[in-house]
Amino acid sequence: MGEMSVLLVDDEAEFLEILVKRLKKRKVNLTAVTSGEAAIQMMKESPADVVVLDVRMGGMDGIRTLDEIKKIAPLAEVIMLTGHANVEVAMAGMALGAFDYLIKPVQIDELLYRLQDAFKKKSLQEQRERSQGV
Repeated sequence: MGEMSVLLVDDEAEFLEILVKRLKKRKVNLTAVTSGEAAIQMMKESPADVVVLDVRMGGMDGIRTLDEIKKIAPLAEVIMLTGHANVEVAMAGMALGAFDYLIKPVQIDELLYRLQDAFKKKSLQEQRERSQGV
C-alpha cells in the first residue's frame, strides 16, 4: 500500500484552509479545490485515492460531482461532507458509490480514520483487480 493521496473539495475557503493545515500537519498528501468543476479537472489530471467532497457548493453540487468522479476514477473513494444532516442526500451519495458521509464540523481524528479506511478499501479493490487480471 503506497502513500494515500487526498483531494479536498469545499467552496468554503476558510473551512478548507483549516482542514488543509490540520491534515498537512499530520503528513497527509493532499490537494484542495473550491468547486466541483475544479475537482473533476483535478481527477482527470491526477486522480486522488480518496476525495473529501462537500455536498452543498455553488455551481456543481456534491452529488453531481460525485457522479462525475466515479466515471473518471471508479475506484476512488469519496467521503461526503455536509453542514446539514440530510438523510436523502446521504442516501443519494451512497447509492452513487460514496464511501461514507460526515457532518461538519468534522473532528480531524474522525476524518483521518475514515480517510485511512477508504484508502484501505481502494487498495484492496486494486489488489483484487490485479490478481484477477482486470
